[in-house]
This record gives sequence, structure tokens and C-alpha cells, in this order.
Amino acid sequence: MVGACSNPNNTNQTENNTSNQNSGNQEVKLTLVSYAVTQSAYEKIIPKFVQEWEQKTGEKVIIEQSYGGSGSQTRAVIDGLEADVVGLALSADTLKIQEAGLIEPGWEKEAPNNGIVTRSVVALVGREGGKTAKTWADLANPDIKVITANPKTSGGARWNFLVLWGAITQSGGDAQQAQDFVTSVYKNVPVLPKDAREATDVFYKQGQGDILMNYENEILLAKLKGENQPYVIPTDKNISIEGPIAVVDKNVDKRGTRKVAEAFVQFLYTPEAQRAFAEVGFRPVDETIFEEFKDQYPKVEKLFTVENFGGWKQVQKDFFDDGTIFDQIFSNLKK
Repeated sequence: MVGACSNPNNTNQTENNTSNQNSGNQEVKLTLVSYAVTQSAYEKIIPKFVQEWEQKTGEKVIIEQSYGGSGSQTRAVIDGLEADVVGLALSADTLKIQEAGLIEPGWEKEAPNNGIVTRSVVALVGREGGKTAKTWADLANPDIKVITANPKTSGGARWNFLVLWGAITQSGGDAQQAQDFVTSVYKNVPVLPKDAREATDVFYKQGQGDILMNYENEILLAKLKGENQPYVIPTDKNISIEGPIAVVDKNVDKRGTRKVAEAFVQFLYTPEAQRAFAEVGFRPVDETIFEEFKDQYPKVEKLFTVENFGGWKQVQKDFFDDGTIFDQIFSNLKK
């Protein structure tokens, strides 16, 4: 949060933390906690920021990084992992950290674009010469085995769940029809990995499943690495996967890292950083940079968002809290 709760006279800070805020060839450590599939982007962006910050201030920044399932990362931060900046797979996870008292309300307004730093959509990945799925409805075919992560631990899997639900409700179907359809898809899911990265490994390395539900950016990144698995972006309807970024207020004030943490968040919206996101397959939020890369991103006719479901608080309450719709679906699968 730019300027929020900055207090140069804060006596609660240790002498070490106070010195960390001063310039003059100091070394400052930041901890970035993010969800699994952002790693390739941050590996490109972080050296750019570190170089720019040292040129501007003379201060060397070391950014320690932690990647994993968004839900698991959220719990780790709440349980004591001292993240300075969190980049999670969905705003619902950032809100959980806020509710735990570590991030101040209003964090969305303290960065550009309501705190959203990247976008993507859901893709359906097949195998060369294997079974194909071109539409959401194809995933309900009992002859097709679908790989997706567990929405209890993976933000990416929650997007997958919502795109399936929205495939029905955004076409005029009701909640019961949506639940029946989503249940039919999950009947075809042989295993629920903990996060999107593990789901990718289950599909590619272990050879399980016919179709992988994955981020578009993961597919594009794989192509850059020479992997050319066939895939489809359903463009009649899809969901805008929006990745937020936030400073963890309680931790940066304790550690004396607010200034550099806020600068890092702001850097993620620069053309240089947005271009780096785009180069590894994320749809940039900077429209000028998006225009540079538009040929690699198919246009979606009906692109809905989490707001079509009432926002993340409502989504959590309706779908992913214990005993709600996902648990009901999962229980039915065991019968």
C-alpha cells in the first residue's frame, strides 16, 4: 500500500529494521510468496527490479521466493511465513490474509488495476493423436479422463471449477443444471493434485488423463520450451483468470521493508514487467503491451469474471467452504 501506515518514528521497529529503510549500500531482503505457475515470470522480472532498484538507491535487494498452491501458500503466510509481498491465484486468498490481520483493507486500491497484475483464461490440453475436447461439454464425456487440481488447495483449480459452472449459468442454465454438469465432469477426474504445477506433472510426466485443464499461460510457456501438445481455448465462453498482488502490511512494517516492497509491486505494472509476463504467456493488464502480443491470445466472445458469481467472498461461501457445493459434489462422487 503506497504510503499507508508508513511511520518513520515507529518505535516498534527493531534497530535492524530501521536501518533497512535507510539508503546507503544496505542489503535488504524481501520474501515473495506466490502461486506455482508464476515462477517463470518472476524469474525474469525480479532481476530487472533488483538492477533498477540498486541503480536508483544504491541498495542491494535479495528477493527470496516461495511457490506452491495458492491455498497452501495462503495458509503458510497466515501461519507465520513472513511474506513481504503475496501474488496469489485469486483475490479470495489475499482476502483471507487480510482477515487474519496481516493485510490492511483497501489493498486493491493501492496498486493499479484494482491490484490485478496478470490475466489468463482456461485452456484444454490434449495429447498428440489422443482424445480431444473442443468444448466444455466434451469434458462430461465418460470416455474422457480430465486432469485438474483440487480447488480446496489450488487457486487454479477454483478457476477451473468456476469456468465449468459458468459454462452452464452464463448460457442461461440454472444452479441445479450447473451442479449436475460439474458433477459429471468431476466423475471423469481420476486424481486431484494439490496445485496447478502438480496437475501439469501428473498429465505430462506421469501420463495420466486425456485432457488437462490448465492456464493458457502454462501452455504458451510449454510451447516456448519446445513442447507442442495440442490445446484448445474455448472462445465461446471462458473466465478471466485474474492474479492479484499485495504488500503484507504487518510483515513489512515489522521488517522495515515497506518502501522496497511497495516499489516492487509498482514495478510489476511497468511496461518492462508486463512485457515479461506476456513473454511467458500471461495476458498483460497493460493494454499497450497486450496489443503487442494480441496474436498469441485468441479473443473470447463471452469472457466472464468472478464478479458474475458475486465476487470471491460469495464464491467461497457458495462453493468452497466446508460442506458447500464442491464438498457436496465430491461426496456424491464417492457413492
